[in-house]
Amino acid sequence: MSAPDALVASLMEIERHVAGLGWDQPARLFALVPTVELIEAEPQLAEHLTGGADPQPGQLSAIEQEGFAGGTELGEALARITWPQTVHGVAISLERFFLPGTADADLPSGPAGDEQARRHPARQEIRVVAGVLRDGAGYGVARLRTHPDELLSGRDLVPGLTAALSRTLE
Repeated sequence: MSAPDALVASLMEIERHVAGLGWDQPARLFALVPTVELIEAEPQLAEHLTGGADPQPGQLSAIEQEGFAGGTELGEALARITWPQTVHGVAISLERFFLPGTADADLPSGPAGDEQARRHPARQEIRVVAGVLRDGAGYGVARLRTHPDELLSGRDLVPGLTAALSRTLE
């Protein structure tokens, strides 16, 4: 399995996991490690990670980082993170909302505008799962709350987020 394919597979698995928990979830951070190395370090996880089959070459497993507090200052939280070399990539799941088109043209700036945007009838909610590998590969998948059966994806889906994740691997 190529590194980009392994990244996409990991992000899809993370999205399914987070989707199973429902909406209104906090940001979740995941270390991506080679499944073979994880099984070597923790053999009791083999059945859970691969269903009894041998792991595919290049396969990655996501390990959620408990206690991650991305909050509203996500950029600052990510800027404080560094990873050991055993971590081959990193992924994050987060939910945001946006207003389509010019729906935000009449909103005031600052906290009052933020609150009005949260209550705006045209507001759309989105869950994004983005990830990067040490080799620079990045990818993102996203799901709109109003279209739960459709998954958006692409290398350039959330370039600012993947850039911030890449900096944690430097």
